[in-house]
This record gives sequence, C-alpha cells and structure tokens, in this order.
Amino acid sequence: MALPAKKERFTFADCLTWEEDERIELINGEAFMMAPPSSRHQRIVMGLSGQLYAYLRGKSCEVFPAPFAVRLFEQDGDSPEDVGTMVEPDISVIRDKSKVDEHGCKGAPDLVIEVLSPSTARHDRFTKFNLYQQAGVREYWIVDPDIQAVQVHTLEDGRYHAAQLFNSTVKVGVLEDCVIDLKEVFPE
Repeated sequence: MALPAKKERFTFADCLTWEEDERIELINGEAFMMAPPSSRHQRIVMGLSGQLYAYLRGKSCEVFPAPFAVRLFEQDGDSPEDVGTMVEPDISVIRDKSKVDEHGCKGAPDLVIEVLSPSTARHDRFTKFNLYQQAGVREYWIVDPDIQAVQVHTLEDGRYHAAQLFNSTVKVGVLEDCVIDLKEVFPE
C-alpha cells in the first residue's frame, strides 16, 4: 500500500475515495500513512475501550476505537473538500451525539486516547498533542505500553497543563464516576 499520488493538498473528499483498509491521516492537507498496530497495541486498545464501553452502556455518550475518522476542525456547512485535517485516534469518546455522522466525528471528541508505538510516539506526543489542544479536545491520554502508564492531559483555558501520570487506576475527567482499572489494560 502506497500513499496516494502526490497532490498539493489532500482533503477529506480524497479520503472518501481511498480503500477502507488504507490507514492514512491528514494533517493540514498532508497525507501520513499509518503502520498496522501490533497485537500488544490492540490488546491495550481493547482493554481501555472495553471498560469505557461497559461504563457508557445505556448512556448518551459513545466510545469509538480506531479506525474512526475524526475531522477535528470541521464546522457546520463545511464540505469534504473544505476539511484538510482528519485523524484516527486509537480511542475517541464523544458526549455530543450530534457530532457523530456516517463518516466519523465532526469536531473535537471529549476524550482522545493514543497508545504509543515506536512508529507513532513522536507524532502522538507532539503533532497530535498540538492538534488536539488546538481543536479543544478536553482530555487527551497518552498510553505508554513500555512503562505501563497513562499520561493524562486536561484542557484548561485552551491549553493542556501539567500532565498527571497514572499506573493503577485513572479517573476519566469528562465522564462522571468513570474509573479505568489499568490492571485490566496491562495484565502482564
């Protein structure tokens, strides 16, 4: 699988023409191919999303594991040709169901979780950190499988402030009374 033919600027309209098994993100019109996740990565995603799904069952919020297109800066009235940034977080929690459409999420999710891997660590810690902050994602978790911990960034006054590191349980700030047991995420 190769990146689509070089263009000056890609948009979400281009994404809609690509094969479904191609994992490509757009950042400011530039296409970035994503490597397939490892089995360890997927176990962590399942451990987190399973707990979130169980908590949210019967509630108005939804959790979506990747692949799930998040158009962070799309606004009402934008067409797919207007959207130059589309990411696929490992996990997205969305409280406002009106943001969810047939293609994914329009606007910022309330919680985004990224699980680090060797090929994405720098991208998740810097590029996506800045995108999520700029878009107004209220809570951003960076999961580090190597140290079996979660770094939680909470948005205050438009900026992520000093992150907290958790390695046993994590309170989900955007969900009342939701606590994630990391022993279920990192069972080894």
